[in-house]
Amino acid sequence: MDNYVGKRLDGRYEIQEIIGVGGMSVVYKAYDNVDDRIVAVKILKDEFLNNDDFKRRFKNESKAIALLSHENIVKVYDVNFGEKLQYIVMEYIDGITLKEFINKQGSITWNDALFFMTQILRAVQHAHDKGIVHRDIKPQNIILLPNGNLKVTDFGIARFSRSDTKTLTEQAIGSVHYISPEQAKGEYTDEKADIYSIGVVLYEMLSGKVPFEADSAVSVALMQVNSNAEDLKKINPDIPIGLEQICMHAMQKNPADRYQSATEMLLDIEEIVKNPSKTFNYVNNEVVPEKSAEFEPINDEEYAEDETEYDNSSRKKKTTAAVIVGIIVLIAAIVGIVMMFTSGFNTKTDKLPNFVGFSYDQLQDQSDYSYEFIAEYQKSDQYDPGTVINQSPEAGSKVMEGSKVTLIVASSEKDITMPNVYGLSLELAEQSLQLEGLSNFKTMNIASDNVEEGKVIYTDPKATSVVSAEQEVTIYVSSGPTTTVIETLTVPDVSGLTQSGARAFLEKFGFTNISFVTQDDALKKGVVLSQSPSAGSQAKATDSIKVIISSGVTTTTAQAVKYSVGITLPVVQNDDGSYAKDTLVVKVGSDTYSSRKVTLDGSNVPINITAESNKSQNIKVSLKSTGVTETKHINGKKDKDISVNFSSASKYPSTTTSPVTENNSRRKSLTLLNGEVFAVEICLKRNI
Repeated sequence: MDNYVGKRLDGRYEIQEIIGVGGMSVVYKAYDNVDDRIVAVKILKDEFLNNDDFKRRFKNESKAIALLSHENIVKVYDVNFGEKLQYIVMEYIDGITLKEFINKQGSITWNDALFFMTQILRAVQHAHDKGIVHRDIKPQNIILLPNGNLKVTDFGIARFSRSDTKTLTEQAIGSVHYISPEQAKGEYTDEKADIYSIGVVLYEMLSGKVPFEADSAVSVALMQVNSNAEDLKKINPDIPIGLEQICMHAMQKNPADRYQSATEMLLDIEEIVKNPSKTFNYVNNEVVPEKSAEFEPINDEEYAEDETEYDNSSRKKKTTAAVIVGIIVLIAAIVGIVMMFTSGFNTKTDKLPNFVGFSYDQLQDQSDYSYEFIAEYQKSDQYDPGTVINQSPEAGSKVMEGSKVTLIVASSEKDITMPNVYGLSLELAEQSLQLEGLSNFKTMNIASDNVEEGKVIYTDPKATSVVSAEQEVTIYVSSGPTTTVIETLTVPDVSGLTQSGARAFLEKFGFTNISFVTQDDALKKGVVLSQSPSAGSQAKATDSIKVIISSGVTTTTAQAVKYSVGITLPVVQNDDGSYAKDTLVVKVGSDTYSSRKVTLDGSNVPINITAESNKSQNIKVSLKSTGVTETKHINGKKDKDISVNFSSASKYPSTTTSPVTENNSRRKSLTLLNGEVFAVEICLKRNI
């Protein structure tokens, strides 16, 4: 491993000292002589420069952080992916890891744990909103600053596309104390895997220890799948009962039984902050151990006749059983690891058993099945409540391990299945509850940046839960963003300015989150080449403003080319006569160059694009809600004026809601007619 201490990278980053060493990279403290600040530089180890998998993960981390802009997530300033050196320049955080803090403090007071957990959940929800699952949440990846604020770091094994959900098994084993059961088994993962890991972090903060500990990583992984953690109240009697319930609910083995989003968990955390005596009606499923064939029933008469002989026999039996169980566990672990590393998981197909007639609770408790059961309740007077009366797919169907299996479960005529009212107005939500026979409900207003004001965020009990007519239902309604009015600023044009001039100009306009990325160019070093968002866009003061500056050198003689794009907007009016709003998106190749809110009043929007010379690619211009798109091909040979005319475009039928919202509304109205399956799908989509 090359030591870069004392060296200068790209004539800019003066490496001072090593501050961390990971499996694939080394993190250095460095001085940025251009921006005059201390930064952290993560450099991929030399031995992995020719390893495509490690290079992919390293780039993955930089892409993940670059997409995020949150006060509780580490910022990225610059990246370099050369053949001989790959590094990421990030915000330098002068603090300690949450793991170090826990080790020093032992258990953390539950008040402090709530303060930390609130920040972690907000950071993770922000990542999930961007389509990023961290997959390695642990105290070692959370930095605690002296002022008590936290920063989530290390997105090295994060994933973007929701279709790319398979975990990296070898990395999971390294963080085995915090991984979810589905990660431990090599199954598909989504946002709920992060929820489980957050639950483990909360458990460790409150108890001072991880829930599962053993001599080997494989043994811990098996415990994550099959064992239940010790009750928190037994370890730390001072914590509120409701907080223990929150932690255990997050750590449920079945992802469907956990919180479905970080926001849901945050809502319950806020309830405990307001009222420490608050409790929740979550039912935690326990794993019932199977009886071992080696343990035989005790003969009471023999025991009474010779107690000493029995004690010796019992010890021998227990010792023998322990050895046998140990061998079985070892063999299973070895087989499991081989299967995981040879992609054996998630590829095997089996004939689906017949679950009709079984108790749903027993099926949930049994570890023999690798399917994800989804329960739908149907009132019946012919079957005992809790009995499976139908299933989909049907018995005998060939399905992959880990597939979702919907079980129709009988419920009492008196039982009521909670309707899904997420996203509905309060009036419609109350009507839906009353139609189902529920009349004992209350409302609570909570700020939300994601759910429209006046619409339902969540209910307690949650949708699809089986409740009684007398049970109280709490409806959480959005009161709008945390700040009633979100002030936006106009992004100024800083092209052609020096780096220091651009920073001063942007700060004068009120922007605080400014980063610079160096790009090879023949223009003078430090001169601004382009910016994102583009000049004229609207952005919040805390939004990330990324400025591309020249390195002063270029490997070719070609210059950058500039394109002046003039976009004519359509004229679209709402029913009240006001002009409709839309989002104008400009992409260069596969990268989003600009995204801004526009008013569809027929005006012309100019956008200046600086692109790589001699590179053939497309410029794609679209109005997101209206759905119109126009693509222009550029060859990178010379500067060019481009015209895009959307004046004849018409917006979707209703100008008061977007097509997606309108479609969701139709689905919700169908929900009341067609049952709860569809409602659950909508709920999950909203939470993701």
